[in-house]
Amino acid sequence: MKVYKIPENLKTIIFDIDSTLYTNSKYAFEQVDVQLRHLAELRGVTPDKIRKMIADFRAEYSKKNDDAKISLGNTLTYFGVTIEDSIKMRETLLEPAEFLSRDDRLIKTLEKLSKKYKMIAVTNNPVLPAFKTLEAIGIEKLIPDIIGLDTCHKSKPHPDILNLAAEKTGARLTECLSVGDRYDIDLSLALEMGMGAILVTGVEDVYELDGVLK
Repeated sequence: MKVYKIPENLKTIIFDIDSTLYTNSKYAFEQVDVQLRHLAELRGVTPDKIRKMIADFRAEYSKKNDDAKISLGNTLTYFGVTIEDSIKMRETLLEPAEFLSRDDRLIKTLEKLSKKYKMIAVTNNPVLPAFKTLEAIGIEKLIPDIIGLDTCHKSKPHPDILNLAAEKTGARLTECLSVGDRYDIDLSLALEMGMGAILVTGVEDVYELDGVLK
């Protein structure tokens, strides 16, 4: 865990979902790769060819943008896959319950946090598979609101997404804390907009969040 900034008057915690609220390398890989395999099938090429094309593009993007990373959704737009296409593809292909299960320790942590702060999830997946993820780990009632790819039709990082998260929870930007596993995607813009930010390496760090915020 790396704490960049905690707001003095914290009201809202904005959680990334994937590889933040769960740690599961198999699902983290599969939810990306299943889309690449599907794209390969549509284009009549091998999955390995698509994987290399995407990897090469992201590496070149990072090289040209001071090592910044680009989300898969934004990457795919450069290959003719619109955000709308990504939404439909992910809604159809992603099945988190096949990989994830109830996390009682996370539930207890979020129950404590919910007594002090409003919580909202922000993800680059559509709301449906995102909800299925929260449901699989047992926290869908603790984080009842999700901003997904189909909410703003934009992929993180984007200011509209963070502004909406603050608006939905009735907080100012300076009263919000973004928690995620990718600095460039989840935290960099949040910090620029005056939010707090904590980088985690997985759910194990989230378990400790209540103690860090005391």
